Order: sequence, then C-alpha cells, then structure tokens
Amino acid sequence: QVQLVESGGGLVQSGGSLRLSCVASGIDFRFYTVGWYRQAPGRQRELVASITSRAIFKYGDSVKGRFTVSRDDTRNTTDLQMNSLRPEDTAVYYCSAEWIKKYWGQGTQVTVSS
Repeated sequence: QVQLVESGGGLVQSGGSLRLSCVASGIDFRFYTVGWYRQAPGRQRELVASITSRAIFKYGDSVKGRFTVSRDDTRNTTDLQMNSLRPEDTAVYYCSAEWIKKYWGQGTQVTVSS
C-alpha cells in the first residue's frame, strides 16, 4: 500500500518561513519524481516544485527564489523549505510521487497572514 504523509503545515505571518516534509512508503522512492503542489480555494491545483530521480528541479514561477525542494532517497522523504511567505501562498499543499503512476498525499494546510 502506497502512502505519502505530509507534515509541517500551519499558520505563519507574511515574510515568515515554514518547512514541509513528506515521507513515502510502499514505493521504490529512488525512481520517482517527487514534488509539491498546492490548491487554494476556487483555484486549480498547481505545481509548486518538483525534483526528479536525477535531481532535475522544477519550480512554479511564483515561488522561484523563495522555495527550495529537496529529497533524501535513504529516508524516502522530500522536503519543501518555504521562505518569504506571502498571503497568496495560502493553500493546501500536497506531496506527490510519480513514476508511471502518480500518488498523492492527503495534504497539509498552509496559511499566511498579512
């Protein structure tokens, strides 16, 4: 059974930082592209950041220079370091893992107050 479990969400003031973590089980993590998506109320889910098994990074335009994605294949984890947070970063953040098939975590709420 595949599981992706996020942690680290919460409430933070504008300009602050948060670090999200995701631990995966039930997959051979090292082969997967892992990443983070977010969905705000009334909006489509969008890519925040991803990293392939060969360490190729991709970031959404709105988070470039502020967010950093990382992975640790020895621990089956991916982290998202979020700095200089803005109110428009408020959303539910989802961890994903994709290789042939895409899996999702349950999501964690991030709220940035102005």
